[in-house]
Amino acid sequence: MPSDNLLHDLGRLIPATRLLRRPAEMTPYESDALTAFRARPAAVVLAETQEEVIQTVRLCHRYGVPFVARGSGTSLSGGSLPVEDGVVIALNRLNRILHLDPRQRIAVVEPGVINLDVSRAAAPHGLYYAPDPSSQLICTIGGNVAFNSGGAHCLKYGMTANHVLGIKAVLPDGEVVQLGGASLEGVGPDLTGFFVGSEGLFGVALEITLRLLPKPALYRTVLAAYDSLEAAGDAVAQVVASGLLPGAMEIMDALAIEAAEAAVHAGYPRDAAALLIVELEGERIQVEAEFAHLLQVIESSGAKTVTVAKDDADRARIWKGRKSAFSAVGRLSPDYLVQDGVVPRSRLGEALATIERLSRAHQLRVANVFHAGDGNLHPLILFNGRVPGELERAEALASEIIHMCIDLGGSITGEHGVGMEKRQHMPTMFTETDLEVMAELRRALDPHEIANRGKMFPTNEAPALRSHGLHPLERQGILSRE
Repeated sequence: MPSDNLLHDLGRLIPATRLLRRPAEMTPYESDALTAFRARPAAVVLAETQEEVIQTVRLCHRYGVPFVARGSGTSLSGGSLPVEDGVVIALNRLNRILHLDPRQRIAVVEPGVINLDVSRAAAPHGLYYAPDPSSQLICTIGGNVAFNSGGAHCLKYGMTANHVLGIKAVLPDGEVVQLGGASLEGVGPDLTGFFVGSEGLFGVALEITLRLLPKPALYRTVLAAYDSLEAAGDAVAQVVASGLLPGAMEIMDALAIEAAEAAVHAGYPRDAAALLIVELEGERIQVEAEFAHLLQVIESSGAKTVTVAKDDADRARIWKGRKSAFSAVGRLSPDYLVQDGVVPRSRLGEALATIERLSRAHQLRVANVFHAGDGNLHPLILFNGRVPGELERAEALASEIIHMCIDLGGSITGEHGVGMEKRQHMPTMFTETDLEVMAELRRALDPHEIANRGKMFPTNEAPALRSHGLHPLERQGILSRE
């Protein structure tokens, strides 16, 4: 348990209405979007100012108590799971866009700003923020920075790290630092890039300077249906081989199509085994020329039907189905696990065939939704946690998919992070020396490992979801996770 002195000092710093201590108050903070992990903190600080965050971190450092910074809690890897008896620093109320400069094309925001709100604020100036995770309606910029989030359009525009110019952060010992700045041309080591994707192990971002882009003059969005998932995967390779660089290329399989149609009625063809969404964007003359080329490639790839978005509303409908897929799968199953391993694009067809084989072997359905352009798989493993043994089978299947990604020359994560979920796979992906160097860097900034303790690095604890177990009410069948 944390010392009484820490809780006393937090009580002097944070008003009682924003320092949560009662179990019922803290229940929403016991897990993130990976709900099979749960842990109860000693306190939750609802910070409203940067100074409150800084002083909370300094108190945790003084008393040696671990802390976890949390935004909207959309992490799918258990990355924002509380540390047992530690402190959660909730950042949602730090939600101001501090500065928006349309001439420099930058925005300076606090960590609790919602991803999509940046583009909304920039829209009157003809600008937008490019990274677009599926959860962009609710996920925060601070969380995007922690996990280097991507999204459908990362194929052309890159990940969060490619759009963060500077970060003001409080380190685990309470020191406040400025990394990078407002310029595209950095000098010296890329400390901003070092911080992005560190999953909260290096401290808490307080202000983030984002690069904004001009809104494309024209979009061309194509929806192609295929008779097999492998054929859709092969079509991706053909588009890439043609020399085109779409803004996005996404694939959904039959289960994902079924879920999306039930949830948002996107108008997808229900008889398709797989859908490929390809979007071109940019200057009008360039896009129109590329569009003619794209249609030739798609038609020669064996697509059974090809639909082109007629207008912005039609384009929004197509993307609504894709971006709703994760939540929509809840209509097909009371529980699911989602992975985000990466494979080389050239081996997409092989990877998808392997996932189908593993699905049959484990007798569990898998819905595939993924960023096809960069080989970032998002297999959603459907199971019922109330059926004895199904959670264990789902975990085993997820583990085999991750090992497949490594064997094919890919990675264990594309954008969701390692968090709690993939810690046990780190020694397979990296050598012992690699892991020790990572740990040394972490300890250089946080010798006592109080910042998001227990995440990312492998431990001697039981590896999978059961290491923290299901919520007691879920075990009794009282609490549903649908």
